[in-house]
Amino acid sequence: MTSKLARAAATTDPALASALRVLTLEADSIRSLADSLDGAFTAAVDRLEGLHVGKTGGRVIVSGMGKSGHIARKIAATLASTGTPAQFVHPAEASHGDLGMITEVDVVVCLSNSGETPELNDLVAHAKRFTIPLIAIVGRADSTLAQAADVALVLPTAPEACPLGLAPTTSTTMMLALGDALAVALLERKGFTAEDFQVLHPGGKLGKALIKVSDIMHTGDEVPLVRPGTGMRDAVLTMTAKTFGCVGIADESGKLIGVITDGDLRRHIDGDLFAQTVNNVMTKSPKTIRPHALAAEALGRMKASKVTALFVVAEGKVVGILRIHDILRAGVV
Repeated sequence: MTSKLARAAATTDPALASALRVLTLEADSIRSLADSLDGAFTAAVDRLEGLHVGKTGGRVIVSGMGKSGHIARKIAATLASTGTPAQFVHPAEASHGDLGMITEVDVVVCLSNSGETPELNDLVAHAKRFTIPLIAIVGRADSTLAQAADVALVLPTAPEACPLGLAPTTSTTMMLALGDALAVALLERKGFTAEDFQVLHPGGKLGKALIKVSDIMHTGDEVPLVRPGTGMRDAVLTMTAKTFGCVGIADESGKLIGVITDGDLRRHIDGDLFAQTVNNVMTKSPKTIRPHALAAEALGRMKASKVTALFVVAEGKVVGILRIHDILRAGVV
């Protein structure tokens, strides 16, 4: 008995004792699952990453009945969100026409703790008939599903956390963890990046956290730029027209050599400002940001430098400008 199970047995709070027992049993089952992984896991990843998926329009079709079906839905969602096209097909609906959703370039993943779920029979038969690769996540190696599969990922024997030993708990926890392991292994093998993730998650907090400067910056004629030697009267007119509260000074090659802000104007207001050129007023070596930097990084740089706009520079040349209002409007905080 582990220390946590001993604590569960010793506590006088029945609810706490139950929670400790469940979580300990499920944690132990995942450790057993990790210890049991072998070449079958690699074979499953090979199948999922192979010619059938993504390269010929194929997808991962995940299916299961009851609680296994709920886990199957989550696995399909996790695969899809990490760059592996996937969808859930209900096994009972498959027998009534939804088999048409499955093509010969797909890979099928079936979940069943017993490996004898009757609702999966037609789906399994369809996969075998059309030589569609079949991966099983199953609790018994000698089951019908495991024997039919091209690759069987067999869960280690572990007691269900339900005291009756009936409600799927420990078994579905292992299925869920194994699905996550498959998705992450595929993600890493394919070199899936944060930029790829942002493309698939444009909404919500995750998507906003991965917005890049290039997604929201202003470009082209919107960028307030003048050449070195420009008179301050013209520079102020550009600042006013472009409404960014600043103007950049860029040479003929597009290299940013300085910037003039509202603060610079105030610092030179006592002199004959309009008699000067931008070279006398500008702040040299201004703060800039890369177009592929995250908007959150730009926000941090603005706050640290106490500025409200940054020129965006790529390969030494100005390609845009970004305001703090653009970042906040995009929901980046």
